[in-house]
Amino acid sequence: MTYLLIFIFGAVIGSFLNVCIYRIPRKESIVFPGSRCVSCKKAIPWYDNIPLVSYIFLKGRCRSCKAGISFRYFAVELLSAAAFLSLFVNFGFTRLFLVYSLVAFSLIVVTFIDLEFQIIPDRISLGGMILGVILSIFMPQIHNASSWQSGLVNSLLGLVAGGGLIYITGFLGSLAFKKESMGGGDVKLMAMLGAFLGWKMAILIFFLAPFFGTPLGLYYKFRKKQDIIPYGPFISMAGFTVIMWGDNILGFLFF
Repeated sequence: MTYLLIFIFGAVIGSFLNVCIYRIPRKESIVFPGSRCVSCKKAIPWYDNIPLVSYIFLKGRCRSCKAGISFRYFAVELLSAAAFLSLFVNFGFTRLFLVYSLVAFSLIVVTFIDLEFQIIPDRISLGGMILGVILSIFMPQIHNASSWQSGLVNSLLGLVAGGGLIYITGFLGSLAFKKESMGGGDVKLMAMLGAFLGWKMAILIFFLAPFFGTPLGLYYKFRKKQDIIPYGPFISMAGFTVIMWGDNILGFLFF
């Protein structure tokens, strides 16, 4: 029953994340107005706004105008519920669980915005960067540290390592290919993850992200003939992997 409640609550949060994904890049308020159909602009009643269930019941269409509703809404709710439950199973109901859930939800928003718009909003990356440093002071156990000073140092080192590695990679890529190869949003996203997870995990994310990105990158390049490939989703996948199993991966590599 506890797992079911966690899953449901995660899906509810996912419904809010859908609002963020749609409105943040369009510079709209995420609070007002309430949920509405993006086609006919009519307000969506509560019984048509039940996470996961409403999409299935309405067969992916607006009740009022019958316009199709993007499958992304269902996918985000399911992904949020699964991520929330996975973190709960791994960390229990602890402060680490709450912090990592916040990071995971931010990564979900970043992923879907970057896929559609090829941008990573500063309000998420820069805001998360600042929050990561602050939480590291008041919750040094995020970095397995015992004092606020150690927590702060680990967070700042992670911020510099994460952002610095991806910046250098982008700079070298620009020199080699004579065009921008890594966006500033990716640099700030990596810095945000480093602020929360520390320099060791930031480095691990840096090396894991290409494993997620290479197969899809090749597909977009050679099958769709698309040169601009958003890298934020791959950083996000690597980030969540490290949150869940980073210590195990490092232990396996350096036992």
